[in-house]
Amino acid sequence: MINPIIEVNGLASGYVKGLNILQGVDLVLKEKEIVSIIGPNGAGKSTLLKAIVGLIPIFAGKIYFNGEHLKEIKSYELAQTGIGYVPQVQNVFPSLTVEENLEMGNWGTKEKKKDPFIEIYEMFSILFDKKKERAGNLSGGQRQLLALGRALISKPNVILLDEPSAGLSPKAIDEVFEYINIINENGVSILLVEQNAKRALKFCDRGYVLDQGRNAYTGSGEDLLNDDKVVELYLGKL
Repeated sequence: MINPIIEVNGLASGYVKGLNILQGVDLVLKEKEIVSIIGPNGAGKSTLLKAIVGLIPIFAGKIYFNGEHLKEIKSYELAQTGIGYVPQVQNVFPSLTVEENLEMGNWGTKEKKKDPFIEIYEMFSILFDKKKERAGNLSGGQRQLLALGRALISKPNVILLDEPSAGLSPKAIDEVFEYINIINENGVSILLVEQNAKRALKFCDRGYVLDQGRNAYTGSGEDLLNDDKVVELYLGKL
């Protein structure tokens, strides 16, 4: 039996106490899995990721990472515990160079290497080519690769990705998803919020459909793609 790397039980969370966006959400992410979270706008998808990484308050329920209650861990300590997070917006520092952005990802990590970026540059050669350029001058796809690279600096066990394809060209989207797959093949679990629901479900091992802050459907990506009700209610309009 594969143990959960992240387990969410009965989570209620939001930005203002008494106005819960998440209302009793359950979720499990196992080792080396890709799990996609889909649903209509305002369903609480991005809110769920923010709650997991401690950016917004939790009013009820519990979140566990490798069996440890995450409420006892500060958000700035998450990189040391093995969780990487790539938000949808403001996921790079535009005034800093590519290399300076990577250095920000290396800040606070326990393991210090003489050259911590070798593996990142080997995976993302474009970042090496542009390491002295300001991140604000990169294309959307290149910025997303930089955000992924920075998240990998701390060698996480799991990465949370919020809308990695947002605003990208079809070619850039293909490239980003190809790299996400490589990262997963290297043993990193992926929890993915994605606007392109059909692509997300084709890409993942399992999926969750959120609606109005609650679990609506869950199952394998293939099962959800072939569920007539899911197709009717969600896939046709996402």
